[in-house]
Amino acid sequence: MSRPRLSALAACVAVLATALLSTATGAQAATAEHYSGTLSDGATWIADRPARWNGTLLLFSHGFGPAVAADAPSADAQQALLDAGYALAGSSYDPHGSMWALDSAERDQFATLATFRRQVGTPARVVSVGQSMGGLINAQIARDGAGRVNGSLGLCGLVAGGVDLDNYQLDTEYTLATFFDPADAGELVDLAGPAEATALADRLSAAVQTAQQTPAGRARIALAAAYLNLADWAPGQQPPARDDFAGQERQQYDWLAQGLLGFIVPARWSVEQSAGGNTSWNKGVDYAGLLRESARAEQVAALYRDAGLDLRTDLERLTRGADITADPAAVAHLERTSTAGQGVAVPLLDIHTTADQLVPVEQESAFAERVRRAGDSARLRQAYVARQGHCNFTTAEVVAGLHAVEHRLDSGRWDDAATTDQLQRDATESNLGDAAFTDYRPSRMTGTR
Repeated sequence: MSRPRLSALAACVAVLATALLSTATGAQAATAEHYSGTLSDGATWIADRPARWNGTLLLFSHGFGPAVAADAPSADAQQALLDAGYALAGSSYDPHGSMWALDSAERDQFATLATFRRQVGTPARVVSVGQSMGGLINAQIARDGAGRVNGSLGLCGLVAGGVDLDNYQLDTEYTLATFFDPADAGELVDLAGPAEATALADRLSAAVQTAQQTPAGRARIALAAAYLNLADWAPGQQPPARDDFAGQERQQYDWLAQGLLGFIVPARWSVEQSAGGNTSWNKGVDYAGLLRESARAEQVAALYRDAGLDLRTDLERLTRGADITADPAAVAHLERTSTAGQGVAVPLLDIHTTADQLVPVEQESAFAERVRRAGDSARLRQAYVARQGHCNFTTAEVVAGLHAVEHRLDSGRWDDAATTDQLQRDATESNLGDAAFTDYRPSRMTGTR
């Protein structure tokens, strides 16, 4: 059986690791001065200051991947921002730990900011920017950065945090293993290392490939996809109709076939490495209740009927077999280092693609609810781009988001700056690429405990 195609995943990893923009990328701006150095914990930092600096510094937090310093979401965005007069800075995070670098990332970003002030110049304004895992770091900076940063722009952020991420991914892996790879059902957590995690991902991926060939397999893949909050709009295709349940499953399978498990299973090892143990659990979880909370419940029920399967029986089987427990100390560590939403101290605009296979757009629902409970909803705005893929933004969309944050800082009000129409207008007028801002409201995230 052939290994699942990894082309789309490779593109996502290139964005996530942003490796990410090495120090050499600063040379792209002929009029910019490039700076670099090392922080006290061994993290490296870089910065680029244009000759005609407008006084604003963008403090960039990169995504999951190698500990390499980056100061912009992409090379194109870096050039456009430098050309517009923004200075840029960012750190690698501590290179001696896990790629899930939440133990050090916020600290290293604030240390980079302090170093920039000493060695490069004093900014009139600081806007933090972060993408993917860096979007979680960015949300933490927005929570904790009053007096150090003025505003914040989040891109495809993992804002629901590490515990929820690990739990809904466990629900998916457990479902796939239970029905398609029972030998691995008890081997999903406490991973021994990256090689073992990759081998597990390969076995699950191969089992999914086989399952896709039958109606029963497709129904159970749809069930697992519901627990993963997996988008049903895959690259190179048109969005399926709302009642085209089979078409939705085909596109969800396409994401899986393009190597999605080959990313998320090894990433679990990195999270466990950072936290010091298993951080997810399903003992006591009611899998029928989880499905009722999912926006995909109707799709799953329809495919089960078409396949002649008893959905209730499968859900009872999942609930009865759920006996995975977490390491309480590891969970406490992850809750302490890898959460956000407990408050927002500065204005924050989050932007997310509507079909993000790695960080589901439903994470924005969970984050907004936590910010609401903290009483800080007035500082938060969220906007959406109708496009497939993780962090798949154009430079025009990034710059439009930045302008919306600047409007909020200049005026003290959001006004219509973060609305779909205004963001689309600003992006289009920038002549920096296409834009696809859209009115959208994400569903509730499945898998929270």
